[in-house]
Amino acid sequence: MCKECGCGQTNGNTRLQFLVKGYTEDGAKEVEKKLLGLPGVVYVHIHWHEGETTVDYMPSKTKLTEILKVFSDRGLEAEL
Repeated sequence: MCKECGCGQTNGNTRLQFLVKGYTEDGAKEVEKKLLGLPGVVYVHIHWHEGETTVDYMPSKTKLTEILKVFSDRGLEAEL
């Protein structure tokens, strides 16, 4: 769990943690905004300098493939 923001609490949603290669600071902000715009995505936290990305979402509203597409559309490699 991140001590600064408290990430690590799921609140009943599905939590995925990715390691993403290729972030820039501005790119990470764009990805965060795009992910939060997906239906059912309720939380995104990105440590862009390390590539650690946490996403809480409702699988009944958003598919994993839609989340992965946000990364691939920007030329980023995301691994679970």
